[in-house]
Amino acid sequence: MAVLEKIRVKFGVAITVIIAIALLSFIIDPSTLSSVTYSMSSRNDVGKIDGKRIGYQEFQETLDTYNKLNEIITGSSASSDEQQKSVRDAAWQSLVDDYLFVKNCKKAGLFVSKDEKVELTTGSNLSPIIARDPNFAGENGTFSVDRLVEFVQAVPGDQSGRMKLYWDYLQKAVMTEAYYEKYAALFTKSNLNNVLMAARQIKENNTTADIQYVSVPVGYVRDSTLNVTDAEVEKYYSAHKKNFKVKASRDIDYVVFEVKPSAKDVALAQDKINACYDEFLSSDNLKAFLLRNSDIKYDTKWYGKNELNTIDRKVSAFVDNAAVGKASEIFASDEAFYAVRVLAAKKMPDRIEVKVIPANDAESITPELTAKLDAAEAMTMTQDRMLSGCENLFEARVNAAQFIQSPQYGQLLVKVISKSDPVQKKQVAILSKNIVPGKETYNTYYSQANTLAARAGGSYKGFKAAADSLHLYVQNYDKMPESARSLGTIDGTVEVTRWAFDHKKGDVSNIITVANKAFFVVALKDVHKDGYTPVNEVSAMIKTNLFQEKAAASKAKEVAEKIAGMEDMKAVAEALGAELITKDGVAFASSGAVAVDPVLLGAVASAEVGLISGPAHSNYSVFVYKVLSREEGAFFNEDDAKAMDAQKAQYYSQMIVPVMSEDKVTDNRARFY
Repeated sequence: MAVLEKIRVKFGVAITVIIAIALLSFIIDPSTLSSVTYSMSSRNDVGKIDGKRIGYQEFQETLDTYNKLNEIITGSSASSDEQQKSVRDAAWQSLVDDYLFVKNCKKAGLFVSKDEKVELTTGSNLSPIIARDPNFAGENGTFSVDRLVEFVQAVPGDQSGRMKLYWDYLQKAVMTEAYYEKYAALFTKSNLNNVLMAARQIKENNTTADIQYVSVPVGYVRDSTLNVTDAEVEKYYSAHKKNFKVKASRDIDYVVFEVKPSAKDVALAQDKINACYDEFLSSDNLKAFLLRNSDIKYDTKWYGKNELNTIDRKVSAFVDNAAVGKASEIFASDEAFYAVRVLAAKKMPDRIEVKVIPANDAESITPELTAKLDAAEAMTMTQDRMLSGCENLFEARVNAAQFIQSPQYGQLLVKVISKSDPVQKKQVAILSKNIVPGKETYNTYYSQANTLAARAGGSYKGFKAAADSLHLYVQNYDKMPESARSLGTIDGTVEVTRWAFDHKKGDVSNIITVANKAFFVVALKDVHKDGYTPVNEVSAMIKTNLFQEKAAASKAKEVAEKIAGMEDMKAVAEALGAELITKDGVAFASSGAVAVDPVLLGAVASAEVGLISGPAHSNYSVFVYKVLSREEGAFFNEDDAKAMDAQKAQYYSQMIVPVMSEDKVTDNRARFY
């Protein structure tokens, strides 16, 4: 009993916790507990901004908002990878602005008051964001207060909520821009350039020197008398540790089984196109025929010379030289079999310049509409880039206004103001049968990948041994970042990257399928976490740098001994076995100065005229030099100095957020997108 009492007293808290966990696991559904645990895990964070965790759900809600805004602004959803990335970047930047930039502005005592907001959005001091918005353009294309007022008044009655969403976005953008301007002003207004500083800047930029010098290379041959100790390496590493900061990365070895069509797959595709080739030659309804039989559907586009090279060069060459009504034989490429018919030919422009305005309620072209159309900004249209409904404008007369119906934008008033020179173009029908791997082919490659994964047994050593025994080529990617989206020539390998960042050193993956075209088996060779590269991994590089510094100092000492007492640069050049170089117009500060090594340039700036100076050295060269003369011109004036200061100020303003973000922002979006 005494022993039980001791256990109860000493371990009572621990036992209570264990019992509580047991009760919770009994009461709470395991899947719910797992879900809660996952949501609390930092692996579920899209990032962290100034200590605030940005969960996937929060970022996705912001991203959904920006996707809607993109649709409102551009009229279409972000479809390409590049467009989607641009929208994600905008959504992320909005969070950085909210949780870091604006927060720091307020800490610095900067505020945008309610009165300022009114002035910037609807008052007399309008923000350029509002003033340049095309939604608020008047009859002559410039900003209209009436249009802005109409828009704001219509917001509450818009049942779709799109107008409110856009107006909220504009107001926030205006406020954020105001904070940026105020914060940048802290730097530009405090960067005082008094009369003495300006005079010095102008003098330095106007001063040039004519010089003679010799350059002696340090060389890369190891000097046995020079030694770099481990203590020196550690000292250098500590002093420059910031330079060795790295993002998390992974070292992987992998074998990829790229699925390629077999001879049987090629023969099958050829049989398919042969079976329908005769019908292709005779069909009167090619649109329906191609819909049933071809991997390239019917289109009404007109193709110019060489434009079909993107499909196949043989197809393009045939179309460029064939008359209307002619059909080709069957062409073979690595990816497909093709046949083509030339349907029509005509001369037409590649591009047109068009002015467009909305005219939803107009029944006739009035002088007011004409004036508004003439004031609109012209846009370039091509067959691949035009507003829906404008396809026939390539045939329209120049400077003839007309109404058109756009499926996307409703009634528009348009006018073609210019056309490029017409060129010969043709309409075609292309019968295509892609050569694709069949099920048997996929199974063959999958079986090979499965054999490797099974023999590896989940260990890195097993992976290497299995790859060797199966005579497979092992590729590697060292320091692979979490943003990696391709391996070799294969794109879309995000699942491989995610696997590598979710597993431990030495793990080997099961089969990872990428886009139904490749099977990967991956071994995680090493893990590099966020932080600093260990000194042992960079010691060789540091030793090389330190040795080069010592070698340069030793070479400079040797040069000084050889030229001691010499007063003639020709004699110096001969003694050092180097070429005597003369350069005129060398300047310390002017951007248009004659280019020389920065070490030599700095040395020349303070050297006395007429005396042999040096040696000065970089890690790669030793210089002995003489300033022959120094002159002060007037090519750099006060306006140039102001322009240079303005450039510096612009650079400072661009660096505000990057500097703020250092050590404050962690971007993990690559884990999810």
